[in-house]
Amino acid sequence: MTVFLAILLIAAMLATVAALVRGIVIFLRTTEEDLKGTGPSAAGVRSNKMMQFRIFFQALAIMIVVLILFVTGRT
Repeated sequence: MTVFLAILLIAAMLATVAALVRGIVIFLRTTEEDLKGTGPSAAGVRSNKMMQFRIFFQALAIMIVVLILFVTGRT
């Protein structure tokens, strides 16, 4: 059970890093045209969505750590 949770934790951490990197790359590709437009640009919306995924994956990783501590009896 703990090995399975450890694998899930590693997957959640990797997903967090992937979402962070992808969000930063999308943010850095924002063009001057995107910045001058009215309302949110497509790149801005995608970057924001990736940061929301990052927060979700971070929360998931924290919940898995708490679950691992609970299962191993270290609460």
